Amino acid sequence: MRTSVSRYHRHRFPAEIISHCVWLYFRFSQSFRDVEEMLAMRGVSLSYESVREWCLKFGQPYANGLRRKSPRPGDRWHLDEEFLKINGSLHYVWRAVDQDGDMLDILVQSRRDKKAAKKFFRKLLMGLRYVPGVLITDKLRSYSAAKAESLPSVDHCQNKWQNNRAENSHQPTRLRERV
Repeated sequence: MRTSVSRYHRHRFPAEIISHCVWLYFRFSQSFRDVEEMLAMRGVSLSYESVREWCLKFGQPYANGLRRKSPRPGDRWHLDEEFLKINGSLHYVWRAVDQDGDMLDILVQSRRDKKAAKKFFRKLLMGLRYVPGVLITDKLRSYSAAKAESLPSVDHCQNKWQNNRAENSHQPTRLRERV
């Protein structure tokens, strides 16, 4: 009778430690050194390079499982774009955030027209696989034109000050750009 070989066969550490390291890294978005430190506090001595190699080798199934188990984002999407200079040329960072401030998707493009907005909507819908109840945007006309073609049944709000959640999600990018 032939038995199946474990995924962790021929590794120095037990499967429980390896799987716990990979889980910590992907679940709580820790750095490799943070995971190394956390296990050192529990009496397990390993290097961050081991954690990195384990995450590369065993990480995809863990990441897929966590993505499947993650709660569904809200049905109010806040969309916004900001400009960014990359190598001297102007690009636009399109960003979608749900009502709780959780990031839904990001897209960097060199245009800010109807075609670019439609591409962003397609990417959003493909990644999340459901349609929102309400889209909240600023008064950029590209959103209205793309929404009319891609999401005709969705309510669209363009009132002043309603899109602050999306505007606030740009702050880390702006801080990095200033530095």
